[in-house]
This record gives sequence, C-alpha cells and structure tokens, in this order.
Amino acid sequence: SCVRDTISEYGCMLEIKDVRTFPDGSSVVDAIGISRFRVLSHRHRDGYNTADIEYLEDEKVEGPAYEELTSLHDSVYQQSVSWFTSLQDHMKEQILSHFGLMPDRESEPQSNPSGPAWSWWILAVLPLERKAQLAILGMISLKERLLAIRRILVIITRKMNSRQELVNSRERNN
Repeated sequence: SCVRDTISEYGCMLEIKDVRTFPDGSSVVDAIGISRFRVLSHRHRDGYNTADIEYLEDEKVEGPAYEELTSLHDSVYQQSVSWFTSLQDHMKEQILSHFGLMPDRESEPQSNPSGPAWSWWILAVLPLERKAQLAILGMISLKERLLAIRRILVIITRKMNSRQELVNSRERNN
C-alpha cells in the first residue's frame, strides 16, 4: 500500500498568541497567520517533516489597475459583511467564538504584503474544501483572490436562498 504524502504545497507561518492547557492534557492554541509560503522541497529528518520554503507576497498594482482593485476590494468586503449578517444567530455565534470578529476593511488594500486581514478571515469561515483553501492561499494576485471570494459568496448565497425558498413553499403548502 502507498502512504499518502501529507505535505501541502502552500502553508502559513503562525504566530502563537496564547496556549490554554486542560487537565486532560489537551490544549487550545490561539494563533494568527503572519505570512504565507510555498514549499520548494521537503524531507523527513529525525522524526520531523522539514521543508525549504519561499515566502509569498501579493503583486502590487498601480494606476487604473489599482483603482479597479480598490473598487473590487470595497465591494467584496461589503458582500462578505452582508453574507455574514444574513447567517442565523447560532451560526454567527459559533464563528465569532472560534475566529473572533471580522477585521475592519483596510483603507489601503495593498498595505499588507499578504493582503487584507478581513479577506483571510472570511476565507477561514467560509465552508470550503481544503483543496480550494490551498489554491487560494497560493494566489499572489489580490484581485484573483477577491474574485474567488466573490464567486464563493455568490454560490453560497444562492444555495441559502434556494433552501429558504423551499422552506417557505413548504410552509405555504401546509
């Protein structure tokens, strides 16, 4: 039988903010992503996976491309807020207790070399498969990442609306 390779092509360096250890030996680690990387090569040494990596930063844009990016940034942020606001209270509470509050919209979308903090928050809370998360993590174009978030939000919103329409039609027919 073949052992599946468990090293991802992309990853995120974490800064540990807090560790809470419980009497049963388990613990909860509170961490924040600080920089993305791509795995160039990896190996197994002394019982540990090790890797050579390169850090990723978003490509900067200027002029008309920057104006377009700023407009896209603002509209996808508003779309993200609208989606989160539309969730049922218990779902919002679960997300907030696990991920904290959604970061505010940055006035300058390119101020962080890894992109706006709110965009990573929304990607963390959206119901995405690991493969999709890793593909988005590896994108160095903020515009492409924002377009991906927009597509995901449109799909999820359509599913939520069609489920609600189904519930409403059942209630009318009863």
